[in-house]
This record gives sequence, structure tokens and C-alpha cells, in this order.
Amino acid sequence: MRYLDAHNHLHDARLAPHRPAILEQLAGLPIERGVVNGTREDDWEAVAALAREQSFVIPSFGLHPWYVASRTPQWLEKLRALLESHPNAGVGEIGLDRWIEGYDPKVQAEVFLAQLALAAELNRATTIHCLQAWGALDELLRAHPLPKRSFLIHAYGGPQEMVAGFAKLGAYFSFNAYFLHERKGRQREVFRHIPADRLLIETDAPDMLPPEEFIRFPLRDAAGKAVNHPAHIELAYEELAEIRDVSVEELAGQVADNFACLFGG
Repeated sequence: MRYLDAHNHLHDARLAPHRPAILEQLAGLPIERGVVNGTREDDWEAVAALAREQSFVIPSFGLHPWYVASRTPQWLEKLRALLESHPNAGVGEIGLDRWIEGYDPKVQAEVFLAQLALAAELNRATTIHCLQAWGALDELLRAHPLPKRSFLIHAYGGPQEMVAGFAKLGAYFSFNAYFLHERKGRQREVFRHIPADRLLIETDAPDMLPPEEFIRFPLRDAAGKAVNHPAHIELAYEELAEIRDVSVEELAGQVADNFACLFGG
């Protein structure tokens, strides 16, 4: 059985000192494909370089809502050029975030919609981040063209009541082992009921660290802070299979079909 990570940041500088060992451990699982998401202009080239070096990497380039204030006047032209030079690349990580301090909802929406329009024009798989902005996201998605390949709401933390509406628009929803934290029982229950043909699995490494008792691959950044290892994709598969009361093999087969529909084979 092989694993597919629908969302991570393997290029992140926090993983750089450990990357040779990480790649060896991923090959041992093994992981078949992984979508590596850029979040700002100054890390897009790192994603592109990793995709050139590692055949399992599917690159994705986007301007995350946390970084909209630091964008350059040429950011959208740079993004288009990158996407046109990487025909298999997705658009992401993009989105809306009303959890961060000092957010500007108008600017976030403008930047999000510019990228969504580009994704629709080029028909690229799109990865969406959303925190505390579910109603706004729903309104924008319903009112604007979407890529025919559709989109992923990564680490879906929204209410169960909104799943059907997002799914009708074509959304996929990725489970993250971070939801194994005791306080995340609502998210685990949501993923018990998400339609099987809408499921994907991710790590978001080096972020969204699983609970300490579940950690199989301890990892720390240069400052000594614990970070998430992308090899925890195996944990995410096993725990979601238990949550949904299916075998890991059955879950993996369905996830593989969904991954191919969104990101390609």
C-alpha cells in the first residue's frame, strides 16, 4: 500500500536540516505522491526546486492569506508565470483567515479571488485554507467560476452542516492527524460522515503536529521546537480508517481515486 499526502510544506526551512533523512523515511513508507504548497513569493522557487529534485512532489504555488500584506506589485504575474512553466502544478495555498490579528477581509478576498480566477482559467487543482471565515468562503465560491478539476479545503475544520454545500461545488476535504487532539472531537466526527468520494488525507508538515502520544517520528527545528514530520501521513491513514470503521486498504483505495481526480495520477 502506498500513501498520498494532499497537503504539506516539505520545502519549509524548518525541515531543511533533516530533509535527507525525511526523504529516506518517506521512501520507506512508501509515499507515492505529495502536494507541496508554497505560501508566499519568496518560497515559490524552493517548491519548484524540490519538485525538480523529487519526482513524487506535485508543486503548488499560492499566496496564503497570512502573507497578503507583503506581496509585491508583480505577485500575480509571477504566479501566472510559475504555473505556466509547471503544467502539473496546483494553485495553493490560498484562502481566507479571520483568526490572525489585524486581518483585512477586503484585501484577503481580493487576493483570494484573483488566484481563484487564475486557477479556473488554467484549470488547476486548488488548495484552500480557511479559518473562522466559512460563511465568507461559501459566498465567494458560489459567486465565482471554479476550476473544473475542483478544489481541496485542507484540514477541513468547518461545521458538518456546510459539508454538503461545499461538496456540491466540488470540494474535497483532507483529514489531518492534528485532529487526534482531544479537543478536536468535533472535527473527527465531521470526518466520520464526509462522503467517501470527497476524502483526502494530509500532514501539513511541518505544521499541525499530532498529539504527543501519537508521534512516531520526533522532529525538532533549529530552535528546538517540535515540528510535524511528513511521515505521519501513515498515522493519518490509520486513524481515519478507525474513525470511519473501514480497513486502511479500503480507505487508501478510495483516497487514491480522489487524489487522481483532483491532482492527476
